Amino acid sequence: INPDIKASMADTAKAANNNSSSKPTQANNNGDVNQSSTDPSAKTQQAQSQRQGTRVFKKSSPNGKITAYLGKRDFVDHLTHVDPIDGVVLVDPDYMKDRKVYAHVLAAFRYGREDLDVLGLTFRKDLYIACMQVYPPIKDNAKPLTRLQERLIKKLGDNAHPFFFELPPQQSPASVTLQPGPNDSGKPCGVDYELKTYVAETADGKSHKRSTVRLAIRKLTYAPEQPGPQPSAETTKEFIMSAGCLRLEASLDKEKYYHGESIAINVLVDNNTSKTVKKVRISVRQIADICLFSPNSYKCGVAELESEEGFPIGPSQTGWCKVYHVCPLLANNRDKRGLALDGQLKHEDTNLASSTILKDASQSKENLGIVVNYRVKVGFDAIVPFLRLDAS
Repeated sequence: INPDIKASMADTAKAANNNSSSKPTQANNNGDVNQSSTDPSAKTQQAQSQRQGTRVFKKSSPNGKITAYLGKRDFVDHLTHVDPIDGVVLVDPDYMKDRKVYAHVLAAFRYGREDLDVLGLTFRKDLYIACMQVYPPIKDNAKPLTRLQERLIKKLGDNAHPFFFELPPQQSPASVTLQPGPNDSGKPCGVDYELKTYVAETADGKSHKRSTVRLAIRKLTYAPEQPGPQPSAETTKEFIMSAGCLRLEASLDKEKYYHGESIAINVLVDNNTSKTVKKVRISVRQIADICLFSPNSYKCGVAELESEEGFPIGPSQTGWCKVYHVCPLLANNRDKRGLALDGQLKHEDTNLASSTILKDASQSKENLGIVVNYRVKVGFDAIVPFLRLDAS
């Protein structure tokens, strides 16, 4: 089940207005950053400039000596490539002296509460890290400036220096948050990304909070639009002291679904037994594989349907067919602790976690943190407790 990334990114832009830790500004086509104006006569011009501008996230270190500018905080894995992480850092050269400015991107899996971190031990595992020197710039590592970087440098001047990161597609983890319980406090468990810019003598050197900027970012997966094979499965059940068998076949109308989209399950039954089928049960379960020191799998129901419409299916009745619809939504599952969700930024709303799309079956899951899949289960109530079928 893959979310509509466009809708998710639009929600992120709305929530960013309430984010006090990173301040969004507007840059017009001339590279000018437009700050809010209290002059009523400038409102019309400002509104026109904002419509033409680009949202920029800005955050300064506590001492104000370095400031990071970032064009967006959601970066999409298109399976062939990942949106580049590009921006600039505004540096106060008088403060640097012999020190340097570095930027790094870190993806980490937090699997324990922050208040349990004691004696230098943390309940987190680093899954991906990339680092580069921003100031002074290294000419041999220079890349062509992106349009956003050109506009920001034109506005901010020669003390603005670019940074650029490219995450490997399908090999770096997606942002996933495990839904906390009602009594849980602190940062929730899950896989999160952080862009950090800091002042230090070396890349691994000690950095101080007063000269460090941290920005939470997200990596999401885009579901390709090309259709795949329709998932289908069938099973049969034989009964003691009864001739014939009960055959159940189920199929989905397509392979991929977006959030808020209904799943259509086509159920076909051939009852060649003397038993009577009374009702059908359909459920959608999220399966999250936690890839840490030893793999563990957690299952959680996200949608359920029980129906007696069209029943019973009597003995020797064949060709019975019906289509059912279920719609998994986070709104109906907010009370389920440990449910995997798309990564969250601050207190904005999110969705059920996207399915993890692996490059191939042999790909290692160790550096992915949390691998998410969804499964549809169809079962019948008959003389026996129920009959099950799994269709991925």
